Amino acid sequence: MTTELVLLKLGGSLITDKETPYTPRLEKLHELAHEIASALAQMPNLHLVLGHGSGSFGHAAARLYRTREGLSPTPTGDERRFYWKGFAEVWYRAWQLNRFVMDALYQAGLPAIALAPISAVTSREVRVWRWDLGPLRAALDAGLVPVVYGDVIFDEERGGTILSTEDLFAYLARHLRPRRILLAGLEAGVWEDFPARTRLVRRITLDAYRAGAVRAQASAWVDVTGGMAAKLELMFALIGEMPNLTAHIFSAEESGNLLRALRREEVGTELAAL
Repeated sequence: MTTELVLLKLGGSLITDKETPYTPRLEKLHELAHEIASALAQMPNLHLVLGHGSGSFGHAAARLYRTREGLSPTPTGDERRFYWKGFAEVWYRAWQLNRFVMDALYQAGLPAIALAPISAVTSREVRVWRWDLGPLRAALDAGLVPVVYGDVIFDEERGGTILSTEDLFAYLARHLRPRRILLAGLEAGVWEDFPARTRLVRRITLDAYRAGAVRAQASAWVDVTGGMAAKLELMFALIGEMPNLTAHIFSAEESGNLLRALRREEVGTELAAL
């Protein structure tokens, strides 16, 4: 039986209350965990790398301390102390949310293992520069579900930064060659007429994206890692390199939608080469 590798992200807006700092949506987390467990039980050839965003846990602190921007070229002592204090704060908040995610996965009976990016990844100019994928590959080979998440990272040029789950997925896609990337959030997909939200774009090809046929909506929430426009740019960069890869942006707010996406049913917006 041929195995299929899928990279699945649970967006921060989906798993946290982004209007209330540091507030997980516990019922939604448990619902999503059980949908993932159902998909894996129904499709024994499916292998997952799971990622999640930071939502109301990481973004507020990251904006306050300008963590993604890194240190200035010649920081003063006060600037360095301020920056690294914020770096530690953002790390703590990302870790705190990951604990809620892992609790939900454990209670759903999933053999999930958290692999904290800060302990394995080094970046350069807000891109993964080095990442020892040995433990992650071993987890997949063992039938486990490795879990990564948006996290603070030590950066060779900026001192520190933040890498989003999409940033991490970009590196993983180039090295693990998944067939699909699923980005589950609150938005039903990419809208032609945001914020009216009456015309959903079901499919976007690489040529249409490059021609500017679709304009991504701005995020309604604080998102220091770029929001929808950054997601589209990154996904289509990968699709340009790997034409067999597809990405799907969809809402998992409706019960069952995540399971349907994992089962290849039509949900949200598909991004594809052709």
